[in-house]
Amino acid sequence: MSRSSTSIELVQYPETITQPPSLTLKGEDTPPLTSELQAINPPENAVSVEQTDGPGKGTTAIVLLSVVCITGISSLLAGLVTVGLPTMAHELQLDTNLLLWPISIYALTCGCTLLLLGSVADVVGSRPMYLTGCVLQSGFTLACGLAQTGTQLIVFRAFAGIAISFCLPSAVSIITSTFPEGKSRNIAFASMGGGQPIGFSLGLTLGGIFSDTIGWRWGFHIAAIINTAVFVMGFFGLPKGIDSKQSDIWNRLKHDIDWTGTIIASASLAMLSYSFASITGSTSNITDPATLAMLIISIVLIPVFIFWVGRQEKASRPAIIPNSLWRNRHFTCICIGVFITWGVFNAVESFLTLFFQKVQEISAIQTSIRFLPAPISGALANLVMGLIAHKVRADWAVIFGTAMTCIGALLMAVIQPQWSYWACAFPAMFLNPVGADALFTVSNLVITSVFNTVAQIGKSVGLATSAVIASTITAQSGYEEKEAPPALMEGYGAAFWYCFALSCATAVLFVWGLRGIGRVGVKRE
Repeated sequence: MSRSSTSIELVQYPETITQPPSLTLKGEDTPPLTSELQAINPPENAVSVEQTDGPGKGTTAIVLLSVVCITGISSLLAGLVTVGLPTMAHELQLDTNLLLWPISIYALTCGCTLLLLGSVADVVGSRPMYLTGCVLQSGFTLACGLAQTGTQLIVFRAFAGIAISFCLPSAVSIITSTFPEGKSRNIAFASMGGGQPIGFSLGLTLGGIFSDTIGWRWGFHIAAIINTAVFVMGFFGLPKGIDSKQSDIWNRLKHDIDWTGTIIASASLAMLSYSFASITGSTSNITDPATLAMLIISIVLIPVFIFWVGRQEKASRPAIIPNSLWRNRHFTCICIGVFITWGVFNAVESFLTLFFQKVQEISAIQTSIRFLPAPISGALANLVMGLIAHKVRADWAVIFGTAMTCIGALLMAVIQPQWSYWACAFPAMFLNPVGADALFTVSNLVITSVFNTVAQIGKSVGLATSAVIASTITAQSGYEEKEAPPALMEGYGAAFWYCFALSCATAVLFVWGLRGIGRVGVKRE
């Protein structure tokens, strides 16, 4: 493939792109991307995605099933940890200030390694990277089920996040290399997105059942078994010709990857995310020398990264994310929107389970039942987007989805613990995933691999910042017992209001920033 994981389909606006070779975007403030794409997309090294014939039925089934399962397992584990977190924390004696780390650390490590591993996949090939990720995820998922302390669980979840970052950019590449542009590729991406709510639903169900019966560890054991089956299916079933024939791989690894830019970006993201996560339990942690140092260094590295990739771009050398791309309004708007939307989605999910179990004080299995509307609506949103993405304007689709998420967050912001589940919690649960899942298909058709990095970091930062708000408000509440449901509810309510405000801001951003984007996922003639 190309030199950078952010390259082969960085920006695809089929209805707003003129016939090749111009690749010029319409719109008064969207500059041509010809030079930017050519700088990181040498035509002779790229895998062709302009296929005229679709894949065979057998190949289609193997690719779709494998990709859907691997993303579904990742979400299954997220659902398992979400609903089983209070039980896990009690059994492993996890400190209160580390309560959300088993959830956030996975997204943190995944987001910080996606750029690097996506770049390596472009050189080594998507199939071997994908299969390697399957093996690693199986091992670390099993290790999570065997963890004896809270620290072990957090560490194994961190390594599992790195393992899935082998798979995500490779899965995107496998889809784009297998399916031609148009409806079939749109449905493939929608199916990949659909695996998330289905997996999350199964994780919630298993987490609730196992936590109240044979133990939460069995959820990880079953996930590891399924993951191993996916590896076997992929090893024998994924087409071996999906990667371009590359020679001198070691030389390309050395010269065709922006190692310095990747390391700077990953280090900055890791330290920034860690700093936010470390102050989740208490804002006073910001005065800790190590946390403060990491926060300052992460901020300083941002202009260093901008300077470095600008220098690389001017010298026509590989740049992990060229500065010129950020001058494209649509690209920048979607990146920001994905970052915020996935942060809100993850935060609302996490605080919903805490609301049910710590405020309403219901069991884990009852909590899992209350979560079922979310995966159902998410699956429906992905199905609908896969069928209509090439027929409707992308801005209308994501604005509608974001508006639904706004309503869901607002309902949870005004809810009272004594209210019926059907009054606010049910519609909020149903509406919360719509924005993220509608944006999933559009984003993958527009910014491909960058989407995964932005989404994972957004999930980590969104959860951390909302947790800081919740813990701060709870600490300042007038209740003497800070772990009592009324005190916790004050903090959770503030977090839901924060998520509502972010969703509203994202909707406004899309209204302004996606003007003229047209339809995406349309097959180019």
